[in-house]
Formats: sequence, structure tokens, C-alpha cells
Amino acid sequence: MIRTPFVRAASIGTALLAGASSAIATAQEAVQEAVDGVTGSPIAGATAEAAAAVPNPGNNAWMMTSTILVLLMILPGLALFYGGLTRSKNMLSTLTQVGATAALAMLIWVMWGYSTAFGPEGNAFFSWGNAFLTGTNADSTAATFSDEVISEYVFISFQMTFAAITAALILGATAERMKFSAMMVFVPIWLTIVYFPIAHMVWATGGLLFDAGALDFAGGTVVHINAGVSGLVLAMMLGKRRGYPAEPMPPHSLVMTMIGTGLLWVGWFGFNAGSELEADGVAGLAMINTFVATAAGALTWMVIEKLAGHKGSALGFCSGVIAGLVAVTPAAGNSGPFGAILLGIVASAVCYFFVAKVKTKFGYDDSLDAFGIHGIGGVVGAIGTGIVVQPFIGGPGDGEVGTLAQVLIQLEGVVVTIVWAAVGTFIAGMIAKLVTGLRVSEEDEVNGLDIAEHGERAYN
Repeated sequence: MIRTPFVRAASIGTALLAGASSAIATAQEAVQEAVDGVTGSPIAGATAEAAAAVPNPGNNAWMMTSTILVLLMILPGLALFYGGLTRSKNMLSTLTQVGATAALAMLIWVMWGYSTAFGPEGNAFFSWGNAFLTGTNADSTAATFSDEVISEYVFISFQMTFAAITAALILGATAERMKFSAMMVFVPIWLTIVYFPIAHMVWATGGLLFDAGALDFAGGTVVHINAGVSGLVLAMMLGKRRGYPAEPMPPHSLVMTMIGTGLLWVGWFGFNAGSELEADGVAGLAMINTFVATAAGALTWMVIEKLAGHKGSALGFCSGVIAGLVAVTPAAGNSGPFGAILLGIVASAVCYFFVAKVKTKFGYDDSLDAFGIHGIGGVVGAIGTGIVVQPFIGGPGDGEVGTLAQVLIQLEGVVVTIVWAAVGTFIAGMIAKLVTGLRVSEEDEVNGLDIAEHGERAYN
């Protein structure tokens, strides 16, 4: 859970004293007045020591590292993971859509996203209170879970990467048939009416689900359920790819997908352990959970393949890795290692069922299984967090909130996220459809989006 009270440090000039005691007293009074009069500070009138809080260098360095790790998840991690799963004629378009979507999300985040999700008017549906980062400077700080602070610019950047990867995750459901221009219209609208409000509800002080006690350490609802459900809705609005499911559409490069999987796993440590906002024991807990849940998910998927009469595959390994990572995200700092392993096993099994059975039965074209793994894995992880947080299973919780009560709170968060994401995505999709149209022409789809949309080929 990301807390959001901010403390802005006062800038106080150093007085050059002549040595006279009266001058020293005058300078001290001026300092105190500067501290007490900080405009907009939640601690105006506090002591000089409180106002002069500076970022802990270790925590600040860890958060800067975590931010870069999450960027690694997007480019090249997610881009290669998704790109390898598409057909070769759509490889470049997939890479470009992931990169451009993330870049657009970053710009929107600093223009009005951060203000809406975490700013001083965060309860407003659309907030300009801190738009374009007004009032933020190099001395501004953001509070962590203890009495420490980090640079507010670092916190803004960290949360910016979350918004960027969430928007890019949706592309896994719409790959190989959605217009690039439509995605560029869709993303700003979707971020504004779906992602920013959900981020505020779950992670900001005063948010609906935050105040209800929902546990989401690093984004089970905000990122994965949100992106998975949104991807499914948008995929259904687009319709199936030409020839799906009769025509085989195997991944063109599992090597690229495996490389992307490894980069995602590495970057996920910034995603999960970074969400503690400090380099402390809880970050260490999130770190080990990200190891073991992922390992359990990867092996479980391969075992299920074997039990189903197939060979354990590289694709199955990669899918299990992502399922484990997704499931442990909300529980990263809210579970013991044993609980994280259980989450990885259960999520991998449930995601396999949705990818191999449910999608086939209902016939929806979730191209790269964004819903089947991120959406479903997010649901398993979010609800399961209410169980694995409990001390009887080795969780860090104090048992004050019972298992059933916490699971019901988690379920509330899941339902709210699903409904909000589904409705908001439909609205954003309809607007994009009216502006540019959603889907490429049949001829462009046959020729491939690399040439049709970008005039280039991934391979010569």
C-alpha cells in the first residue's frame, strides 16, 4: 500500500553572522519564521528539525534503482515478451506500440496523472491541484511508511512507471489488429478515467479501498486486474483476428519471449520490493517472495502441461513465471515465503485453466493472454492476499482482522476494480472508435502491421 502524505522541506538561507549576539538572535528568529511560514506544507508551524527533513540517501538510492528496474520491465522486457509471441509480420508493431504507449503515459502522468492519483486534490475525479508538478521542486519530499522521506521527484517517477506498464499490458489482448492511432487516442482517455481513479482508490490516503483496508502491496488490482479486464473488453470490441481460431498462430520467436520473461522477472524486484519505499526488512520480504512465488508458478505450469498429456514447454515456463509474478504482486510484503509459494501454485493452475480451457470455450481472442494471466492471476493474488497475510500461515499480519473479514475486503476491491475498468474501457474504446476507428483494414492485417502501420519490417 502506497501512502501519500507529502512533506515539503523549507529552503532556508544561511546567514553570514558578524559575531554579535544580537545578530545571531535575529538570524535564528528569521529561520524559525521561514519554517513556520512554509506555504502549502502540512507541517507549517512545526519545528525546524521536522521541516528540514531530507531524503534518506539509502532509501532514495534504492527507489531510484527500483524505478529504473520497472522501466526495464517495459522496455525491453514486456516489448520482447509480447513481440516474441506474435507472428513475425507484427513483431515491430508490437514493440512500437509498447514503447509509444509507455512514453505517452509518462507525459500524461506528469501533466495531470500524478495530481489526480496522489495530489492535494486526489479525491477529485480530475485534479489540477498539482498539474504539471506545480509546487514540486528538488527539495520536495514524499513520506514513506516510517518517519523517513524520499525525494518527491523519485516517488513521482516510480509511480509513473506503474502507469506506463499498466497501459502497455493491455496491448497483449489487442495485438495484431488494433490501429496504432487508435491506441494513441485510447491511452490518454483510459488513463484519465480508469487508471488514475483506481490508483487513488487503492493507494492514496482517503481512497475508497485504501480506507476500507484493502491490501495491495504493489498493484494486483491497480495494475493487473485493471489491465487484464480492460484488455478483454477492448479485445471483444475489436473482434477476433482474421482466421482465429481455425488458423494456427504460433509465437514466431520463443527465444525473444524467454528473454523478455527474464527481464520482466528481474525488473519485478523493483516493482515489488520497491513498493515498500524503503530499503528495509519488508522490502527484503517482498524480494524473497518474488523469487519463490515465481519459481513455484513456472514449475506448476510445466507440471500441469505434463499431466494434460503434453510436454513441458518453454512457453509454459514463461507463462507460469508471469502468473506467479502477477499473483504475488499484491501479497509481496503481505505474505510469508510459504504463502507466496502457495499463491504461485494456485495462480499458475487457475491461469492455465483460463488460457487452455475457458478462452477456447467462450471463443474470445485474448491474443497474448493478457486477461488470462494478468487479469485472472491478479484476482487470485488479490483475494489470496487476505489469506496469506494471516500469521497462521506465516504472514506478517497481526491477526487483528480475521481471515474471512480480510478476504471480503479484498473481494470488494476486486469487484470495484473489475466494474470500473470494464465500464471505463468501453467508454474510452468507443471514443477512440469514433475518432480513428479501432481496427486496421483486412488487407493491412493480412500484410502485417509492421508494414501497414509503420512502413518497416522487423526482419529482412
